[in-house]
Amino acid sequence: MSGRLRIVIAQLDFMVGDIAGNAERIAAAAEEARDRLGADCIVFPELALTGYPPEDLLLRPAFATQVLDALQGLCRRIAGIDALVGLPFREGRLMYNSACLLRDGRVAARYDKHLLPNYSVFDEKRYFCAGHAPLVVDLKGVAVGVTICEDVWHPEPVAAAAAAGARLVININASPYHVHKGREREEVVAQRVAECGLPVVYANLVGGQDELVFDGESFVMDADGRLALRAPSLEEGLIPVDFEIPSAGPPRPLPGTVTPPACQEAEVYGAIVLGVRDYIEKNRFPGVVMGLSGGIDSALTLAIAVDAIGAERVEAVMMPSRFTADMSVEDARAQCRALGVEHHQISIEPPFQSFLSCLEPEFGGAPFDTTEENIQARCRGIILMAISNKKGYMVLTTGNKSELAVGYATLYGDMAGGFAPIKDVPKTLVYRLARYRNRRQAVIPERVLERPPSAELAPGQKDVDALPPYEILDPILELYIEQDRSPAEIVAAGFERETVRRVVDMVNRNEYKRRQAPPGVRITRRAFGRDRRYPITSGFREPV
Repeated sequence: MSGRLRIVIAQLDFMVGDIAGNAERIAAAAEEARDRLGADCIVFPELALTGYPPEDLLLRPAFATQVLDALQGLCRRIAGIDALVGLPFREGRLMYNSACLLRDGRVAARYDKHLLPNYSVFDEKRYFCAGHAPLVVDLKGVAVGVTICEDVWHPEPVAAAAAAGARLVININASPYHVHKGREREEVVAQRVAECGLPVVYANLVGGQDELVFDGESFVMDADGRLALRAPSLEEGLIPVDFEIPSAGPPRPLPGTVTPPACQEAEVYGAIVLGVRDYIEKNRFPGVVMGLSGGIDSALTLAIAVDAIGAERVEAVMMPSRFTADMSVEDARAQCRALGVEHHQISIEPPFQSFLSCLEPEFGGAPFDTTEENIQARCRGIILMAISNKKGYMVLTTGNKSELAVGYATLYGDMAGGFAPIKDVPKTLVYRLARYRNRRQAVIPERVLERPPSAELAPGQKDVDALPPYEILDPILELYIEQDRSPAEIVAAGFERETVRRVVDMVNRNEYKRRQAPPGVRITRRAFGRDRRYPITSGFREPV
């Protein structure tokens, strides 16, 4: 053996656009890695200096100027340790998604990302030019190849680094979360390891950015495809890994802590909590206010809000009407007591009756229908937005993915708000998450979990009066939205033709509603928003 190399993975939460703040975190982390952890090199995530994704901020001239100033400041400040920092690097009129190695007060080397993703939530070709040259740098006598995120999902960039003499690969990432994403990353890296025979350090971002959550789960894989280390999910940390440097062959990572993966419910719940917390904190809201109906969706949302920012910053408002069951109010109060949340009750009957009286000449005695149902939802929206305006609290909406998909929601009513925590959570998963939360501590009344779901906007109303049962609806939605299956393929999978036709038609007709929904945490492979871009006005129809 000829020595050891210690690398620290900086799995940290950076704020998009806060270049000065991010630079300070980078410098402080480098100093801690040098002084406390004795590291030779610290590795930061993709675009750590700007946060990810900076989107059209990259087009602002002042943004590029601030990035350059911050980079020069980091070069002056970081000493006694190598730092690999992700940042956008402008060269003339061209912009690259780069990793810069800072050493001895200067940028000693730069790697430009080869493969720019332009699918799903990614839009990098809008901003960046692709790099073409591999980069191999010397770290304490070890030839280290550098790649960035998408590069490792394809064979060529890693193969190019190996061909250039690399004995170890460092891949820096801003890889967003969806269910099973951690497993997918490790499977892909295992393929690259099998192809090149080199160990890989995979450093990922953590934190929430609008609808995206980055889950961390950085890891190190040895040259035989075995995990030497897996960092905790959804947590910040400076994670050291030591490599033995043999006289020949690839470095060998010493075994570290391989954090076991959480169950799916814990993983999803934690991702939503982190996404909600970061959205509130990074946008500097003092607290949140939300409507609490006594139903499962608002019950889960309330628990998430409390876990994200604490009960003292959450206000719940119960807004009963003539159609609200007594048990709904009782269950809502019981949950607030269990969580220690401030709660109020404001009846919507006075404003609802005022609207009915005002509109009576216009309605001309027409029978009660969804118009009156939507007026109730809008009365509640007005109350919540008024509290928001007066106190500065952000309104959390409580709609789930199943409802949003088929338009089972009221514009300017229950859709009115600033953030939608469970926007990408199918209704069947809502129940699983609620039961998971209750296993930790019983904060959602059991009756809420057992009652048939209802909007309580009409006498005896149940969701199944307007929708297929969620056990049928959710699998159809997954096939149509997340897997892009055709209606005919969904029928062939065993679903009734008329049910499929009805669901697909509801999804297609309600794009205009989804465009007006607040942002919410993405947890599935395809969420509504930047992930799925369909026209509102369209004559396209598929045969069923």
